Amino acid sequence: MFTKAGVIVEKEVTTLENKQEQKEIPSIYSLRIEELEAWLKGNDEPKFRANQIFEWLYSKRISTFEEMTNVSKGLQEKLANAFTLTTLKTIVKQESKDGTIKFLFELHDGYSIETVLMRHDYGNSVCVTTQVGCRIGCTFCASTLGGLKRNLEAGEIVAQVVNVQKALDEKGERVSHVVIMGIGEPFDNYDNMLSFLKIINHDKALNIGARHITVSTSGIIPKIYAFADEQLQINFALSLHAPNTELRSKLMPINRAYKLPDLMEAIRYYIKKTGRRVSFEYGLFGGENDSVMHAEELAALIKGIKCHVNLIPVNYVPERNYVRTPKDQIFEFERTLKKHGINVTIRREHGSDIDAACGQLRAKERKEETK
Repeated sequence: MFTKAGVIVEKEVTTLENKQEQKEIPSIYSLRIEELEAWLKGNDEPKFRANQIFEWLYSKRISTFEEMTNVSKGLQEKLANAFTLTTLKTIVKQESKDGTIKFLFELHDGYSIETVLMRHDYGNSVCVTTQVGCRIGCTFCASTLGGLKRNLEAGEIVAQVVNVQKALDEKGERVSHVVIMGIGEPFDNYDNMLSFLKIINHDKALNIGARHITVSTSGIIPKIYAFADEQLQINFALSLHAPNTELRSKLMPINRAYKLPDLMEAIRYYIKKTGRRVSFEYGLFGGENDSVMHAEELAALIKGIKCHVNLIPVNYVPERNYVRTPKDQIFEFERTLKKHGINVTIRREHGSDIDAACGQLRAKERKEETK
């Protein structure tokens, strides 16, 4: 009996070691093209091979290094020894009547993440995840259940878009837009997020236009300043959800660390530095932040700011107690903002007949991760 138990433990240790070893090998999808060129130079390979490798990765979307037929066997071996070619295992794939598809992917270490394909009149948009779990603790969000497990490598974020693109290849369609609004706080994984942005935007990679990419933050102020100084043409959104600091602290504990007045100063800096407008994401929670008084307060808060307000009728999350605002009240909130000259729209619902809320599918299918 002891011997048998010992064998079982030994197998578990070996598996864990194998996973740890795999984790230490970076994903080739994490490399920007200039980083790949530098790696090639350091490995006595010509710089032009970088363009060939990117073509195999992002145009032909290969699954193994051996498929790179115009790359020498020697270089294939060097690549295989230095990098993993990140693959995501599909655990669950849910498809809505409106064409929305939600993927629950498993990572190499057994953790899971969500990625969503949304269909619009203007193209196919992919919502990507940047972390396994989240530590921000927003009281309305399923993503934070179980806390933060780890950051995603840039290549693991890139692989989400590549996987969805592979699914679209079968229909002759392409990913045209990307939003970074999935599980996790993007600015809490800032460097990997930034690499991801630059990789998918590159014309030798997925060639997704900067103005077709949107990144959202819950309000990590130092990173907002840093992002402004990057002066990218990426669209920028702030998850606001409340018009005053007391209510925002109740809904979003991050407001206790980064106060609303200071956050609004950072937003003004971003606009001054980049000349670009900001989108304010405002989820409507029944009886919490959705009255005409709240709308008036919101209008006063953002008056004079170059912005757009995106009103979001919330999806019900079983683990949370918030309910959806009635339709007539949503329209009244919208009218109140428009009365004050605020540019506002109501977000179109996607995937209401599936586990559409961020983190909801993971919470249902992987309970051990979200306890």
